[in-house]
Amino acid sequence: MSALVPLLVTLPLLGAGVALIFGRRRRVQVGVSIVTLTLVMVIAAVLLYAVDSSGQAIAVSVGGWPIPFGIVLYVDRLAALLVVISAIVLLGVLLFSVGQGAADGDDDTPVTIFHPTYLILAAGIFNAFIAGDLFNLYVGFEILLVASYVLITLGSTESRIRTGVFYIVVSLVSSILFLAAIAAIYGALGTVNIAQLAERMTQLPQSTQLVLHLMLLLAFSIKAAVFPLSFWLPDSYPTAPTPVTAVFAGLLTKVGVYAMIRTETQIFRDNDVNTLLLIVALATMIVGVLGALAQAELKRILSFTLVSHVGYLVFGLGIATPLALGATIYYMVHHIIVQTTLFLAVGLIERRAGSTSILKVKGLMRAAPVIAVLYFIPAINLGGIPPFSGFIGKFALFDAAAEVGTPLMYVLIVGGVVTSLLTLYTLMRAWNLAFWREDDDHAEEPAVVERISYLSDAPAADEQGDRRVIPRIMTATTAGMVAVTIALTVFAGPLYRLCASIGDALLTPVTLVQLDQEAQP
Repeated sequence: MSALVPLLVTLPLLGAGVALIFGRRRRVQVGVSIVTLTLVMVIAAVLLYAVDSSGQAIAVSVGGWPIPFGIVLYVDRLAALLVVISAIVLLGVLLFSVGQGAADGDDDTPVTIFHPTYLILAAGIFNAFIAGDLFNLYVGFEILLVASYVLITLGSTESRIRTGVFYIVVSLVSSILFLAAIAAIYGALGTVNIAQLAERMTQLPQSTQLVLHLMLLLAFSIKAAVFPLSFWLPDSYPTAPTPVTAVFAGLLTKVGVYAMIRTETQIFRDNDVNTLLLIVALATMIVGVLGALAQAELKRILSFTLVSHVGYLVFGLGIATPLALGATIYYMVHHIIVQTTLFLAVGLIERRAGSTSILKVKGLMRAAPVIAVLYFIPAINLGGIPPFSGFIGKFALFDAAAEVGTPLMYVLIVGGVVTSLLTLYTLMRAWNLAFWREDDDHAEEPAVVERISYLSDAPAADEQGDRRVIPRIMTATTAGMVAVTIALTVFAGPLYRLCASIGDALLTPVTLVQLDQEAQP
């Protein structure tokens, strides 16, 4: 099984090279991308089954170098699960983009560079999830960020270039902080291997540990869009092409959350900043959802809800019990799938109505009932309506908080419930205006106009474009992703048991001796 682990990264890189060679042959590029991501998904599923059934993680020393000097790729239940989910999302968004490219040509997503860059992005994401040391985690971040710089500016419009530059500056600041923290940790402990750091960190004074801890936490919080470091996200994501926005929303912030989970539970388990995490989580939830309430453009609404729901993940991490960590992993899987699906559904709305402004879009229930269903199901799921996975994940988080039972925990529970209700209200307000409102300007009721007039000054409130044809593959792909969101509920039992076992394992860090044994060929 260990021979399969490096393929999670090398296959997308090789696929990117092949796609670049065949830059002028669209069908070859599409075929290479689909085959590559499908193979990674299958390999990751096999590895997940292997590590779950055996109870043992798989570690690979790349090039046969000893662990203190070589790169270690480490696949446990958490890494394997996230690679499987990421591959599903990347494959789904890829199929959506294929349909969009076939209908629109290369104006929005130039196929010559899109497919190689997309596969490099995938390689960076997979590498980050299976990194066994901090520097390789940094390399994974940089690979995906370099690719994201290209994808976020596809089309080279003024708005995309402007927001792309802002995104680059923020990302570089985060990367510099991360690299500085790695240098300081290596200087203090002589290693960046996570297993070794878990053993050696206690050798440092508490004040030094806290400084290193906060440096990493700050860098990862920027990448995860945790308040108040989330200011960059709502302006950056909505301007990109729909497939790019969807995959960014689903995966990129979760890589930052994943890094926080690894470092908090393994490297700094004896250096408690949980109260800080809980306060930040509450602020992220509330500020994010209030921002969504003030938006009139669907992509911006979803971008702010993305920020608010990152707060739930930080909430679970701050509770720091096995039950809470299991619920956090389950909610992360839920949010990756559901948030991506909602952005794809909004992409369909944009093509059908020529706009994503809820002040402009109307009458879609009659004109596009399929799109109505494809938006409605993930919307109520994200809002936490039972029995969907959003409700299951939130209830599990609240249950874990109630088990701790401190006053701050009950404040967080109330904040989480309020955030969930406001999320549901925001998404259903958009549903009512876009789908149920009659598509007849002369029949518009004055009361309706007055009720939504407060959104007229919101960014992109008057945005209007051309209506475009929706290829069947785009609708089918979105429907497939909706089916995956439903599967999270149907198979919630086995999935939650897997996540619970991950939560238990995270609080039992791997020792260097175990890692040495697992890395043997």
